[in-house]
Amino acid sequence: MSNIQEAPPTLSFTFFGTSHISVIILEELLRGGLTPTLIVTAPPKQKGRGLSLTPSEVKVWADAHHIPTLEPEKLNDECYNQLLAGNFELFVIASYGKIIPERILNMPRHGTLNVHPSLLPKLRGASPLQGSILEDVPVGSTHETGVTIMLIDEEVDHGPIVAQEKISLPNWPPKGSELEHTLGVLGGKLLVKTIPLWTAGTITPSAQEHNKATYTKKVTKESGHIDLADDPERMYRKIRAFDVWPRSYFTTTRSGREMRVVVTDAKIEEGKLVPLRVIPEGKKEMNYEDFLKGQK
Repeated sequence: MSNIQEAPPTLSFTFFGTSHISVIILEELLRGGLTPTLIVTAPPKQKGRGLSLTPSEVKVWADAHHIPTLEPEKLNDECYNQLLAGNFELFVIASYGKIIPERILNMPRHGTLNVHPSLLPKLRGASPLQGSILEDVPVGSTHETGVTIMLIDEEVDHGPIVAQEKISLPNWPPKGSELEHTLGVLGGKLLVKTIPLWTAGTITPSAQEHNKATYTKKVTKESGHIDLADDPERMYRKIRAFDVWPRSYFTTTRSGREMRVVVTDAKIEEGKLVPLRVIPEGKKEMNYEDFLKGQK
């Protein structure tokens, strides 16, 4: 990757993305002189107490940078024809959240590249960021992670590797949001280096070692449940991994009623999990000590 070339100034490519890490990657692409011709993102979703329709973060970013978007509910014939009419040379996917049909993946001349925030074949699947934090890695150690750019195929995170970059992070584990930012920036910068070489035909992709593949699970609202009496390091990793969503919580009983208490910050001290900040159900964030005083 040392012979960095500039991307063709007329490169026409479409970016597929929806979540916050997609925005981080888009910022790095823009900074590196690679602006998508079109962005495809998920349609607006109902959010908040008022359940108002809210566009994805990627849609907001695209509008701010005057980049055309598509927000299809399904990647059907209409969407296929719109993409076909654009005659795009390359597709780039980063946390889009929908399965893309093979006929769309094979449409551009240079294929479809996917940015995945793990060192494939490790941590395939929908939650590589959280999955890496949840791995049985000693708290406080230095841990290697990274990003992979692969040529996508019909199986999940299975395609040949086009580029990969490693990074060692001290004081493991970071919060999920911190790791998302770190790997988003790393992935965006790697794309800026890789796309010119890929489109010039100077990269030969290498097959993954499929026998070494590991897989992550889909994160649900209940994934964040913790037991303060359980293994301290495992519970601490969950608190760090789910700092944005679904957030880690334990349940307790107050005034005869079961209450959910979200843990926003904690530490490991003398081999024990010590919550520092919590949000009791129906209340504002407070120190854990103050919450305990209120139980007496």
